[in-house]
Amino acid sequence: MKPNTKLPDNSRDDAWLARPSTIRMLWWVFGTVLALSVVAQLIFKVKGYFGVDGWLGFGAVYGFLACLAMVLVAKVLGWVLKRPADYYREQPDD
Repeated sequence: MKPNTKLPDNSRDDAWLARPSTIRMLWWVFGTVLALSVVAQLIFKVKGYFGVDGWLGFGAVYGFLACLAMVLVAKVLGWVLKRPADYYREQPDD
């Protein structure tokens, strides 16, 4: 493909992961799997080593909070490491 060739507008929506119906279906599938994993704790008793980790849904809450913490740390790290837009501009010699 030539560098200056434009893609047709509909080519971005051809991917099955970009379709709204697929995204909606994936949310339902993932939500169902996560809910079933919490419900499975009612059937299979979980023996916690620290007391708290034996609670119903502890893994789901812990996973959510860990993911939230990673996103927030990444945001803060992005602000700390951000450079100005003209960072790579050549400076005049003094």
